[in-house]
Amino acid sequence: MQIHNLTQGSQAWLQHRAAHHNASDAPAMLGVSPHRTRTDLLHEAACGLRPEATSEELARYQRGHRFEQLARPLAEQIIGEELAPLVGSQGPYSASFDGLTLTGEIAWEHKTFNDELRACLAPDCDGADLPEHYRAQLEQQCLVSGCQRVLFTASQWSLDGELIEMRQCWYTPDPALRRRIVDGWAQFERDLAGYTPQAAPLEAVGRAPQQLPALRIEVSGQVTASNLDEFRERAIAVFEGINTDLQTEQDFADAEKTTKWCKEVEDRLEAGKQAALAQTASIDELFRTVDALKDVARQKRLTLEKLVRQRKEEIRAALVTEALAAFRQHTAALQAEIGTAVDLRIGQPLFGEAIKGLKTLASIREAIATALANGKIEADARARDVREKLAWLAQNAVNHRALLADLQQLIDKPLDDFERAVTARIEQFERQRAEQQAKAQAENLQPSAPVPSAAGAPSASTVALAATDVAQPPPAPAGPPTLRLGKINEYLAPVSVTADGLTGLGFPPAATDKSARLYHAADFPRICDALVRHIYSVTQRVGQEALANYARQLRQNAAPSH
Repeated sequence: MQIHNLTQGSQAWLQHRAAHHNASDAPAMLGVSPHRTRTDLLHEAACGLRPEATSEELARYQRGHRFEQLARPLAEQIIGEELAPLVGSQGPYSASFDGLTLTGEIAWEHKTFNDELRACLAPDCDGADLPEHYRAQLEQQCLVSGCQRVLFTASQWSLDGELIEMRQCWYTPDPALRRRIVDGWAQFERDLAGYTPQAAPLEAVGRAPQQLPALRIEVSGQVTASNLDEFRERAIAVFEGINTDLQTEQDFADAEKTTKWCKEVEDRLEAGKQAALAQTASIDELFRTVDALKDVARQKRLTLEKLVRQRKEEIRAALVTEALAAFRQHTAALQAEIGTAVDLRIGQPLFGEAIKGLKTLASIREAIATALANGKIEADARARDVREKLAWLAQNAVNHRALLADLQQLIDKPLDDFERAVTARIEQFERQRAEQQAKAQAENLQPSAPVPSAAGAPSASTVALAATDVAQPPPAPAGPPTLRLGKINEYLAPVSVTADGLTGLGFPPAATDKSARLYHAADFPRICDALVRHIYSVTQRVGQEALANYARQLRQNAAPSH
């Protein structure tokens, strides 16, 4: 696991999340989250737009952070070790841990106590009893960290920090759920590649049927003077002429102004109605006309308000999508220049954060343009750094590329650390090779070794080497295998190996992806070492056989003929 020094909620933390598949998003990705749909997550990932938290949500987040801090000492007592909150990643997967032990064997996850957790966290429960949306997050934490179990706690505290209630259980990794998560993120990436934001349908505003004739009640008095007919005709014409095709900044300004005007018309009509009622006039027709006009004004106002919100969201999403396409085109050109040796893995700009809270289209466009420019600058700097490191490798490690199967991880180190790490690896390899050569010489395993007593029989020293030819490798490191057989052959070119051949050397595939065989990247140096020893033993055996055949031929030639 790679640890990232990030503060939760910071811009760097948000940038990291935008470039990874996050454990907290795994429930939504699987379609089991009670808070977000999978479509919501796709839209957020494609557009970089996250819904802004309400005041109630912000208060809930703050309360959860406070409860977490209060519960941490209790969790440390249960585990018996200190817990460090941190952010870690394993390839494309990431997780923010409430706590992780120093050895990384135990993780801690805290939630605010609620009725759902009260129902499942019985005294004898375990992690399998948790709702699936909690288990999906915990399983990805295990995938990222390689931990053996997770302490899951839920607590509630008073305002003065007194514990009200706390329950806990232990979660252990679930291979079936992990496979679902890995496959689910792979499908999510495929869906994301072809995703096009869709406009949400405008919610219909109900209209009442044509009004029934008003209940006629004859009272003393009548309307003596009114411009109601003229007002009605004029109002209807104005309402029908209101623009609802919102495109420009002026259209939005007019629409927002018109919604306020419609509300004023509603208020004025209501005031007129009340004034007429106060005069106790015969107002049957007046009331029906005023109510109808009020309904027309209200419907127009509601429609315009919804159109303003919807069109602004559509335009925001379109602008962000356009900027993302431009940024991806820029990074694709940089990647093509770098080649396939290293994936640049450049995080995309946080366009959604850049336009949060902005109201006018001009300010939104400006913010997106600025974020795109800054993103390209950072991408260029990343590409420049990678080019510099690859150039150093070409000068200093051209004959040792087989030792750099984990180049993707090494390339993220600062240049000085990168050079030191590669240099140390080369020096260690050369020492081991020198030791092996010295050992071979000490065992008299040179081609000039004595001819074996029996034709074709290997010498004792050859047998000794063959016995160590296929040594069992140490246990594979934690984490998913990512090194493909094709990549191994690319490193070894022009030599190539097969999956059966590697199995014969003691390296069976650690996993499969469809037809591809996967191995642990950290095993590559040991694979190379096993290949070298195997080739050397074959060289000695063939050499011994050649010498034996030569000696046999000499004996036959020297034998007297009859």
